[in-house]
Amino acid sequence: MLTLRQFRYFQALAETLHFGKAARRLNISQPALSGQIAQMETFFATALFTRGSAGVSLTADGEMVGERIQRILNEVRDLEGLSDRGAGLLGKRLRIGMIATVAPYLVPRLLPALAKDFPSLDCEIRESVTERLLSDLKLGEIDCAVVALPLHVEDVETLPLFDDPFHLAVPAAEAASLPTPVPAPLLTRQRMILLEEGHCLRTQTIDVCRLADGSELASLGATSLTTLLRMVAGGLGTTLVPEMAVADETQGAGIAILPLAPPVPARRLVLAFRPTTVRLADFETLAGLICQTMDKPRLGGEPGKPKPIEGFAP
Repeated sequence: MLTLRQFRYFQALAETLHFGKAARRLNISQPALSGQIAQMETFFATALFTRGSAGVSLTADGEMVGERIQRILNEVRDLEGLSDRGAGLLGKRLRIGMIATVAPYLVPRLLPALAKDFPSLDCEIRESVTERLLSDLKLGEIDCAVVALPLHVEDVETLPLFDDPFHLAVPAAEAASLPTPVPAPLLTRQRMILLEEGHCLRTQTIDVCRLADGSELASLGATSLTTLLRMVAGGLGTTLVPEMAVADETQGAGIAILPLAPPVPARRLVLAFRPTTVRLADFETLAGLICQTMDKPRLGGEPGKPKPIEGFAP
């Protein structure tokens, strides 16, 4: 008979692909881990992992088993979340993921509000790119994530938060040469600098500018919006900046923030979570508090699976 312990051992090995690292993560001996994996392989009458001098890898059967184990463990984690309901709304532990172009501006406002309204809450924040956050969400390593639409994934539901309009950041010396507000056709004639691959703000900027061939785009290796805007201040080009970042990121000299002509493009932020969750009331409360702390009216709508959208919010 298979056990949840074996499932957790399997997951640790599948993630680390190293018996020693997996054993240390699980705080068990390596022989104990090897024995449990061997029992699983006996049960399935097939090898789940290949062992070699180059390391460990999942077999085709192992990948198939792993997908089902992941779903089972997520269901178990959500079931275990029922024990938190006795503590009331946001009463115990909550692990929140945020994309890197949201976390620096939301966290300083949200954490004090959570501490004030929910003093017993143990809140953890993880900042990363969308793809990694959605993977962590499916793995059960975080409970929810603040991300931007569109999301091209399954087994994730969302609660709408608010629309975050874009502005154009330009070198201060060039601001006078541009009309205000800046019409969309002028964006295609700017030297637009971008974040590195993996950041959703990069894709959003490309889509807003409609520069499919990328001839006017420059990726200079920026890993944060702060660095990107310092490049703008240095005269290397222009970029789009979300409204929530304007006040914090434009304190220094050398940058001018210009409004865009209507219809103003915006990114739509949502709170993503697993559909099997038992903490929907927590997430509804969190979504409302996020909008409140950012002084934004919350978008209406019921939780539902995200659908790919063309363009951005009007």
